[in-house]
Amino acid sequence: MIEENKQSVSFSNIVETLIPKILLIIAVISILTTAGILITLLAETIEFFKDVPFIEFFTGTVLKPLGENAQFGVLPLLMGTFMSSIIAMIVAIPIGLMTAIYLSEYASEKVRRIVKPILEILAGIPTIVYGFFALTFVTPILRAIIPELDPTNILSPGIVMGIMIIPMVASLSEDALSAVPNAMREGALGLGATKLEVTWKVVVPAAISGIVASFVLGISRAIGETMIVTIASGSSKNFTFDLTQSMQTMTAYIVEVTGGDAPAGSTLYYSLYAVAMTLFVFTLIMNLIAQYISRKFREEY
Repeated sequence: MIEENKQSVSFSNIVETLIPKILLIIAVISILTTAGILITLLAETIEFFKDVPFIEFFTGTVLKPLGENAQFGVLPLLMGTFMSSIIAMIVAIPIGLMTAIYLSEYASEKVRRIVKPILEILAGIPTIVYGFFALTFVTPILRAIIPELDPTNILSPGIVMGIMIIPMVASLSEDALSAVPNAMREGALGLGATKLEVTWKVVVPAAISGIVASFVLGISRAIGETMIVTIASGSSKNFTFDLTQSMQTMTAYIVEVTGGDAPAGSTLYYSLYAVAMTLFVFTLIMNLIAQYISRKFREEY
């Protein structure tokens, strides 16, 4: 009996010693993976800028990667990315926030059990399905309303991206709203405030850091979306504010180059990494902004 207890204690000590080391190895692997991605992008991007001037890449309004007089201005891709992301957030922010407020402040437990799974289903739909939905369902409806709309355009995928992002905004915003103590609600109600006044003047301001962080993360998600814009926005590299025209985003350009005949070592091949690096930087900035907002305006209860 004593021998068994000693073996049990010895085994527990071994486990206690190994677990921290295993967790450390897992953490280091994730860091090394990120570093490897960054090093790969940087190395190939530097090769690209040996052939294309840095200023030309970030200020050029023409992207014509094929032919003898190839031009590599990234502004058309930035314009397509920002336009689609702005449209997506115009759709996702009000609907997602209103959904979160309803679930947190007004919905009964029975309704919440029905609505929450529906939101989770939206979040689980593959983006390629959203892409075909934008191309074959949303675009024909929009063309019936806006006759001058191109068969592939930036408006349709932007709207569908917004629909896709709604669950993220709603879920994160609801978590922030639910974290507000009930004592604040009860205090406001006790002072004579209505339910609507409590929601907008007490609960929402108290949860503003989490709500804004959900918006920023939603924008980051929209910037990095690939399949919806690849399928529904076309491949025209237009530098324009016209939402009815076909435009291309950074992610769609990456898909086009990787799926085409870009010889390894060519300027076209290296442009893939330059665009990917630009996308990486923008996504990183959005994530850092979200973390800053969460820390800056977080309320401790």
